[in-house]
Order: sequence, then structure tokens, then C-alpha cells
Amino acid sequence: MNDQIENSSAFALLYLVALTAAAIVAPMCFLGNASGHDFQPHLASWIEVTNQWHEGILVPRWAAGANYGFGEPRFIFYPPLSAFIGAALGLVLPWKVVPGIYVWLCVTGAGVALWLSVREWLSPARAIAAALFFAANPYHLALIYYRSAYAELLASVFFPFVVAGVLSAMRGQWSRSPVLAVAFAAVWLSNAPAAVVTTYSIALMLAVGCVAVRSVRPLVTGAVSMIAGLGLAAFYLVPAWWEQRWIQIAEAVSTTYNPEHNFLFTRANEAEFNQFNWKISAVAVTLIALIAIAVAFSRHLRRQRSELWWMLLTLSILAVLLLLPVSAVVWRYLPELRFLQFPWRWLLVLGFTFAIFAAAVKNRPAIAWLSFAIVVAACAMTIAGDTSWDSEDVPALVADAQDVRGYEGIEGFQPKGVNVDELDEENPLVGEVDPDSGDIDSPDTAKIEVKSWGTEEKNFVVRTDEPVRLAVRLLHYPAWELSVDGKRIEPEATTQTGQLAFNVTPGSHQVELHFRRTRDRLIGGFISLVTALAVGIFVARKVIHRRR
Repeated sequence: MNDQIENSSAFALLYLVALTAAAIVAPMCFLGNASGHDFQPHLASWIEVTNQWHEGILVPRWAAGANYGFGEPRFIFYPPLSAFIGAALGLVLPWKVVPGIYVWLCVTGAGVALWLSVREWLSPARAIAAALFFAANPYHLALIYYRSAYAELLASVFFPFVVAGVLSAMRGQWSRSPVLAVAFAAVWLSNAPAAVVTTYSIALMLAVGCVAVRSVRPLVTGAVSMIAGLGLAAFYLVPAWWEQRWIQIAEAVSTTYNPEHNFLFTRANEAEFNQFNWKISAVAVTLIALIAIAVAFSRHLRRQRSELWWMLLTLSILAVLLLLPVSAVVWRYLPELRFLQFPWRWLLVLGFTFAIFAAAVKNRPAIAWLSFAIVVAACAMTIAGDTSWDSEDVPALVADAQDVRGYEGIEGFQPKGVNVDELDEENPLVGEVDPDSGDIDSPDTAKIEVKSWGTEEKNFVVRTDEPVRLAVRLLHYPAWELSVDGKRIEPEATTQTGQLAFNVTPGSHQVELHFRRTRDRLIGGFISLVTALAVGIFVARKVIHRRR
């Protein structure tokens, strides 16, 4: 009987969540793609990954088309999971429909993930309601329509499993610790800002859990799971941490990207900034108001699931405080918190707590759920009506990404010493540096014969009757190895642009450039492999023990 109820609930959940996701994506079928702030970087990354897969590069590191063909180490620093999913969709579907399908999968996945996580805490009907509220919560709508923040949307698919893992740790269920480890790793591999939010959320939830059960056992279990999660993601985290000294990462939190300039209803001297801040602030206020109402009508949950109640309430209060200027000192001094850039990224947490509290209302839940649904629908229509829709940007971006001239890079990921504004899109693949002015132009003294020009391997022949300084259409980055006639030499960076440059003597020379696997990447990959083996052995032993 219980299995029948479980199966019918699962079927109803899948149908309703898929329908909700379809309703969210439906405007894209008629108006074009919602072209938010992050639309171009994400789609360009997806196309870049497919191009490199065709080259045989399974795990891209260097984005060859970025910065209009000069490249950047984007994939070392940007988590890979969303790029891989978008690229996989692009292999089998037209690029125009890929963003919509990606959003549909993420929204559906988020709803299903929440249902799987809360079905032990709530009744079948309430678990389905929570899944629907989470899937369509106002912050998800802002991520989709206003920002096109596809990586952050993907991170929300794994966040419910993180909370479920923390609750298991509170109960001392060691057998479920891999759930927290894998979910934590998945968040890190989806979106770094969401991972920072998740890390601090876990720490707070574990602290509340220790108080609730009057034991440090949850902290120990949770800490071990978090370390395992970081180990699983080490192949990305170690290089991203080590090699950030080679890029202009400080630009990511400069001026308007500083958290202190992005609290709710903050004003600046930029009209566009003020307009967006007001919009996202309105979304935040709506979500906070819905949570306050839901908490007021779900206080019975405190008696039935006291640890869950206090954990979610404390998490909600913390998230709200971090949206306000009163928390400025926290943003300034807590490790890595400032790299969130925008305090309203804590709305990821509020979207989750809203779903649970809204589903848990006691008196006349059907009326309450209908009321919440009307408010969320009104919010969706308001956001969608104020969205920039574009049906031509995808074909244009596909053409740019597949052309040698490339596309725009991501601020902060350019190597140190690079001045993007000085890069000339008309520069040849191999140019000649004027010894007096430092300008780079088509070769005059030397003759260049390009043999191959791949993402990580570039080969060409130089023939010259006199000494000449050459600059490659490539940004100087320490991972690039330069060999001339089989002898490795140390390249330099041009003064004005930061391009990779070197000198050659008279004669004919074979030049090879190779994007090498740095030691930090080897170390990160080794840690991930060892951790995966350890987690796999742990799970296998538990499965064997259970069968016996």
C-alpha cells in the first residue's frame, strides 16, 4: 500500500513539476530567448566546449575564442558542470532551443530534488507542494529571465540534497554522509558563488544541529562529508585556487561588483545599475514577505520537526540580514564571501526555505497554497514582461564563437598584464612587433606559414633574413609552453596588450605552442581520484552490509 502511494506521488510530482517548468519556458517559444546579463558568457562557453570536444579535448581549460580570438583560461576558473550540460545539449539540438531546454531541465530537476529530499519530513501532498514552490520560486524566475544565470540555476538542483545531508548528519546517519559529500561537490562544480553560499549555510545548519541535539556529532559528520565533497571537486578547485594569482581576479569584486554596492535598494551613479538593483530588490522583498507569512502559519512544524524548523528559520534570518547594509562588516572580513559580488545571491537559500514553510502551512493548506501560487504567478508575469527577449542573438553568437575572430571575454579571467581595450581584433594569427612603437601589425620582415592552429596546440614556421620580434594572437599565460626548433624558450608579454611574444634570429624556425598540464591540475586530479575511490569503497561496504 505504501509503495502504491509512493509511486502515485512520484508520478504526480513529475507531471506537475514538468508542467510548471514548461510554463516557465513557454514564453521563449514565442518571444525568443530571455537575454539576461549572463546569457552571452554561458552560451559562448557551451559552444566553445562543443568545438573543443570535436578537437578531442574532453575537459577544456583554455577558451580559445574568448577576447575575440586571443583566448582566456576561462574553464580553469569557471565550474564545468553547466558548460558540459549545455554543450551536450548543443550536440543534439539546434542552438536556438538549447537555453530553453536547459532551463526546463534545471527547473524540473530542482523540483524533483526537493521532493526527494523532503518526502521523509512532509506528507505526500505537502512534499509535492514544496517541490512546486521551489521550482517556480521568484528567485528562480529572476535567474532565468533577468540574469540568464544558468550555472547558478543548476546549483539549486543540488542544494536540497545538501540540506537533506545535513539533517542526516544531525541524526548521526553515517551511511548517508556520501549524499552530503556528492551534493556539496556538485554545487561547487556548478557555480562558485552558490557554493560559497552553500558552504556558509552548511556551517550554520550544523551549528544549529549541534545545539538541537546537544552534541558535536553532527559537526564531525558534516565536516567529514564537506571535506570529502571538496576532495571530489579538487580537480577543479585546486587549479582555480592556485592559478588565480595569474589572472585579474580582483576585477571581479571591483566598483559596482563589490558586495557593499549591491545591498537591497542601493543606489549608484549608473542608471542601469539602479534599475536592476530595484528589480532584484523587489523580488527579494516579495520572497521575504512570503516567507514571513508562511512561517506564521506553519508554526506547528516546530513541534513536529523542531530541528528542521529552527535550522530553516535561522538560515532565513541570516540570509535576510546579509541582504542589508547592516551586514557590511561581515562581507568585508569573512573568507571568500566578497567574491559573491551580490548579496542577493542569498536568495537561493530563501527560495528553498520559502518552499518548505509554504508547504507546511497547517490551516486550510489548499487555500494558502493557491494564494501563494497566485502571488508567484503574478511575480512571474511581472518579471517576464520586463525581460529583454531576443531571437537573433543566438545565431550571431554561434557565428562569432565558430569564427577565428571570437567573442567577448569574462572580466576578471584575463591574465595579468593584459589590457583588453588595447587588443586589435584585426591582428593576424602571428604579427610583427614594431621595435620603436611596440605596435603589432602583419609580418613585413618575416614570412609565416601556419601548419595548425588548434585550441591547445599551435604550430607555424617562421622565415626571416633578420632578427624580428613576433606576437601571437594569444594572451600570455604561464601554462603556455613555447618551443623554437625543439628548444623550449620563455615567452614574454607585450607591453601594451599582454600578448604572448618572443624573438627569433635570422633563418627558418619551427615554432610550437602547447598548453601544458600544470602541476596543480595533476595534484587536483589525483585528490579527486583518491577521494572518489574512498567514497566508492564506503558506499560499496554499506551496500554489502545491508544485503547481508
